[in-house]
Amino acid sequence: MQRLQDRVTVITGAGSGIGLATARRFAEEGARVVCVDLDEETGRAAASEVGGLFVRADVTVEDDVDRAFRTAFDTYGSVDVAFNNAGISPPEDDSILETGIDAWRWVQEVNLTSVYLCCKHAIPYMRRQGKGSIVNTASFVAVMGSATSQISYTASKGGVLAMSRELGVQFAREGIRVNALCPGPVNTPLLRELFAKDPERAQRRLVHVPLGRFAEASEIAAAVAFLASDDASFITGSEFLVDGGISGAYVTPL
Repeated sequence: MQRLQDRVTVITGAGSGIGLATARRFAEEGARVVCVDLDEETGRAAASEVGGLFVRADVTVEDDVDRAFRTAFDTYGSVDVAFNNAGISPPEDDSILETGIDAWRWVQEVNLTSVYLCCKHAIPYMRRQGKGSIVNTASFVAVMGSATSQISYTASKGGVLAMSRELGVQFAREGIRVNALCPGPVNTPLLRELFAKDPERAQRRLVHVPLGRFAEASEIAAAVAFLASDDASFITGSEFLVDGGISGAYVTPL
């Protein structure tokens, strides 16, 4: 399918995981891909692979975010899709009884403030052209609680969900759709690192997935491509769950 033919798409956290898989999917669907990442090596590699443009940026710094979207517009003439995906889940973020204020603030800055900044700087371009699609990466933890808490991560993703809902309503009449993608656990370097460091904690996540496995990044990318495309033209302000059934399960099958 070529649902995104010639559309200018900006992806943060494009160097690995869901961001990289989405860059590949967008390119397959005909998009012009702008890969934004703090890691210059992985970001450049992603852009080179998909025939796109790399912009090095710290998404917690407003000047960097402004420059990333301005570069996309100056290079290609529009900003049609923003996939605001950059995020972290460091081991320092744990139970509220264990998580220090510095870890709390770090996660909030990367996971929530960056989405605020990206939306703030993407929307003016979309308003100018009278259309656009924004997909913000939240999480299934934004809609349910966990006894194995990552308190700042969970709070940040709840904030992304609420902000996406409000923006989706606020700008709907201007042709701008804003949705929150809520993935379940995904087989990415972030999750594999968790398995390596704490297999028991990781296994406690897997046992609750009704489908019995973690998602592949390409499956999440397929959902992003759908939300970015005109196939989702009547979807805005939504929580789009791609979680293997976790949020719908009271108990999981044997």
